[in-house]
Amino acid sequence: MSYVTEFPAAEPQEAVAHFLRRLSVETDCADVYHAMTNNDQDFVLLHVVGKPEQFARRHVPGAVHLPWSQITAERMAQWPDDTVFVVYCAGPHCNGADRAALKLARLGLPVKIMLGGITGWQDENFDFAGQISSAPGLR
Repeated sequence: MSYVTEFPAAEPQEAVAHFLRRLSVETDCADVYHAMTNNDQDFVLLHVVGKPEQFARRHVPGAVHLPWSQITAERMAQWPDDTVFVVYCAGPHCNGADRAALKLARLGLPVKIMLGGITGWQDENFDFAGQISSAPGLR
C-alpha cells in the first residue's frame, strides 16, 4: 500500500460536494483570463495588496486596486449587491486575497479567490498592465 492509498479515496458523492465547495470560492488565472479576453467578464477583479505605486508598475489588466485593509461597506457600495468579486494578491505566499475574501464575505458579498495571484498570472505567461520592470523574470 502506498502513501497515496493509505487513506481510502472519498465516496464519489462526498468528492462532488467537496469540489463544488472549493470551486464556489476559488477560480484560477486561466479562467479569469478567458473570461476577460472573450468579453465574458461577469465579475470585478480586485488587486488587494500593495501600494498604488506597485499596482501602477504591474497588475492584471482590468483590475481595480483596493487593498484588503481598505475594504469597507461604504467603499463596496459603489457596486450592486450581487456583484461577484474576484480577489488576488502577490501569490501563494501571500494571504492578502484570503483577508480580502473574508472581509467581502462578512459584508455579504459574493467572492472568489484567483489562485496563484500575480505569480500564477506570470506562470501562465499572461500580459500585465502597468510599467513593467525590466528585471529578469518579469514580463
